[in-house]
Amino acid sequence: MQRQNRRTFLKYAAGASATLAVLPHTFCTVPTKAVATPNRPLIKKSLKFGMIKEELSIMDKFKLIKDLGFDGVELDSPNDLEEKEILKARDKTGIEIPGVVNSYHWKMPLSDPDPSVRAQCVESMKTALHATKRYGGTTVLLVPAVVNEKISYLDAYKRSQEEIRKILPVAEETGIKIAIENVWNNFLISPMEAARYIDEFDSSMIGWYFDVGNIVRYGWPDQWIRILGKRILKIDIKDYSRKKQTDEGIWEGFKVKLGDGDSNWSAVNKALAEVGYQGWGSAEVSGGDRVRLKEISERMDRLYAAK
Repeated sequence: MQRQNRRTFLKYAAGASATLAVLPHTFCTVPTKAVATPNRPLIKKSLKFGMIKEELSIMDKFKLIKDLGFDGVELDSPNDLEEKEILKARDKTGIEIPGVVNSYHWKMPLSDPDPSVRAQCVESMKTALHATKRYGGTTVLLVPAVVNEKISYLDAYKRSQEEIRKILPVAEETGIKIAIENVWNNFLISPMEAARYIDEFDSSMIGWYFDVGNIVRYGWPDQWIRILGKRILKIDIKDYSRKKQTDEGIWEGFKVKLGDGDSNWSAVNKALAEVGYQGWGSAEVSGGDRVRLKEISERMDRLYAAK
């Protein structure tokens, strides 16, 4: 197994461009009636439910984002929301629920040394997969592991893959894909390793939820996109300023409006088009009231059209 993994890694290291030309996977992005163009691969807009800060019912929150030009909203799962209200709001407004975000992966990561903690995250993923099927979505976003002074990189890699393999049968059963996201968790910090991590599962039910802004701190989003290629299932829309990072601190880099950072959305769109991505982009920034959400929607329109 170690020899096989080494050969796999060397294959990617030998030439990412050659690998990209003949990608072995056939992951599908979100089906959509809208038509993408070579310069506009992102054609549907969603946001995270928690970004809607108006004190409204679920129905009225869905109506609000519909009025502001959004096509969908992603929920956390498991959650405490009334499912009947969610489905009623979805059907009444036409707002889609393209996927959900697992709500346990930070507090109970799959890399935790305690098997009982990992088991709770596994069960939460199974719950989320079934919920997403009922919502009509296609993915569950999962942060696969956390690496820190108590959890080694190697342990995180092995444990997370072992636990995800327990979840894959439910993904197969429901038809809902597991979408691994790149976050600041000290794990999978190279695009070539990220591709290898996905490929080692040898399953069409797992892919990547690519967060554009999270990469800017230590890389270039378009380079990651070309290497991950068809493994990308969904896109998170976020920006990051290297100048703010340098002048004010690493977390301050996120305090920039969409389009005003260093994500280079023209390059992002070009790379997404090259790898055949077509579908959803989901805002994951600080939310607010109607005025703030309207600004986010309008800025997303400009990012989607960037050439």
